[in-house]
Amino acid sequence: MALDLDFFRKKLEEEKARLEGELGTIAHRNPDAPEDWVVTPPDLNVARSDKNEAADQEEELENAASIEYNLESRLRDVNEALEKMRQGKYGICAVGGEPIDEKRLRANPAAITCVNHTK
Repeated sequence: MALDLDFFRKKLEEEKARLEGELGTIAHRNPDAPEDWVVTPPDLNVARSDKNEAADQEEELENAASIEYNLESRLRDVNEALEKMRQGKYGICAVGGEPIDEKRLRANPAAITCVNHTK
């Protein structure tokens, strides 16, 4: 039975839009590499900030960077899955070349490996 590519394309496109929306709240696209996102630092007025405020702002920036990294990583996976779809290679394990089980793809439409080859 063939995969319903329209179903999976829609799921991937929806997730892509959601991820880009979330990234847009904490980061901006790198103008030199549009697929790369850069955390938008908070407005820092270090001259008037006390040490605790500066530490809080630094911690907030570190947290945003961690969130940005995870969102960008997932967005990369989604874009990779969409590209595989365009190439006619969607749903094929990147390690063994066997079909990825539909249940796995329903749980994670951006999966690139079958269950046996999951990291």
